[in-house]
Amino acid sequence: MTRPLVVKVTCGAEDAERCNQAFTVAAAAVASGAEVSLWLTGEAAWYGVPGRAEEFSLPLATPLADLLAAVTAGGTVTVCSQCAARRSITEDDLRPGVRIAGAASFAEEVLRPEVQALVY
Repeated sequence: MTRPLVVKVTCGAEDAERCNQAFTVAAAAVASGAEVSLWLTGEAAWYGVPGRAEEFSLPLATPLADLLAAVTAGGTVTVCSQCAARRSITEDDLRPGVRIAGAASFAEEVLRPEVQALVY
């Protein structure tokens, strides 16, 4: 039995390798059958908006849009509420399957028993 995994990604294209690593780990965990929650914070909040993940490019990496689709299909994807507000992103702007939530929801997720939290 696998533990639930919460992955928080705090960067975007300005740190492409770290950003891609977070999405890759989250997608791999979904593929392995883990319960996965991916949190998009900081510049990563933009990847909750349609078309933004498709613009991301990193040589020799699985396309970010494919990784995000895998996580959305098998886990949950959340954009940080403060990060969304600072970027004027609303629920209506998000791709299907992505939600906005705040710090209280993040804390509730990571404080559950057996949860492994990773921050990139």
